[in-house]
This record gives sequence, C-alpha cells and structure tokens, in this order.
Amino acid sequence: MAHHFYFMPINYLIFWLILIFQLSFSFSLAVYLLSLIFSSLMGSPYVPTKNQQINLFLQAANLKKGQLVYDLGCGDGRIVRQAAIQYQVKGVGFDVNILLLFYARLMAKLQHLSQVDFVRQNLLTVDLHQADVVYIFLMPSLIKKLVAKFKQEMKKNSLLISHGFAVEGLEDKLIRIIQQKPFPTYFYRL
Repeated sequence: MAHHFYFMPINYLIFWLILIFQLSFSFSLAVYLLSLIFSSLMGSPYVPTKNQQINLFLQAANLKKGQLVYDLGCGDGRIVRQAAIQYQVKGVGFDVNILLLFYARLMAKLQHLSQVDFVRQNLLTVDLHQADVVYIFLMPSLIKKLVAKFKQEMKKNSLLISHGFAVEGLEDKLIRIIQQKPFPTYFYRL
C-alpha cells in the first residue's frame, strides 16, 4: 500500500507563513548587518551610548533652552532626543546609515519631538557654524579629520563634547573630563 503525504490546506498555509517570516527575518538581519558594516567603513561603527552616561554628560554640558545641539554620527539619535526632552534644546543628528536614521526619526515622531531632525550626510561636510554644542562619539582617525573643521567653523564659546576619545589638537580648549567606564567624556570650549 502506497502512502501519500499531503498538506492539509491549513498546514500548507502555516508552512508558507513560517517560511516567509524566516526569509523576511533573515533578509532584515542581513540588511541591518550590512548597514552596520557600511557605518564602520565610513569612519565609525555604531556603538550606542548608555542612558546613564548620556544623562551625566548632558547635565555637565549645562544646556540652555533653545540651544542648537548637533550629534555627528548620531546613530539612533538618542543623544539629541534626550537633550530635547530634558533641556528643551533643538537638535540635529547627522549620520550616513539610512536604517539608523529611519529608527531615529521614528522614535522622535513617537516621542512628539518636533524640535529634532535627522539628516543623512557625510560628517566631513556638515556645516557647524550654527551649532551651540557639538557631540561626537567617533573613532580617533575620523576625529583627526574633523579637528580643522571644529577650529574653523564652530562659533566662539561653543561646546564640543567628545565621548570616548580626546581630540588631538584641541588640548588648549579642554575644560573638563568625566572619567567613566567604559569611555571618558571630554569637554572643549571653542
């Protein structure tokens, strides 16, 4: 006697739904990982800063309502979003990673933060003239490429916050260091 195996209609549907879900998940994961690799190749990997650290250095920055805060290499936008919520500042995050910018915009929309914006732009071409505060968490090799830009474009008395690495060439502008693990935070008054 021959045995014939066949899917009942509901089993067939479940099989295809599971297959589609697995393929969608695998594709999404691959796209996400490729976007992270792209960010790394462009100068800095995506490494999210912990909220406790963000609160500490935002408080130390002594932000004032209405100031303009730039985050170069903003990733998911948590710095400018947190600054906007806690200190009523305006914020602009710049990054090259489309997926992280999409997430940052989505979170800002869900948090009803109309005073923040996220822009896809190479950090080396961002105009810094209007910023009151510039935050970076970048690799030293990329920071070196930005030092001349900081000196030329940041307005007088603006604040540069570098989380993770000191900014070579601005030692005379250093006003504070917060020692914390895993990364210290450096404050420079331009």
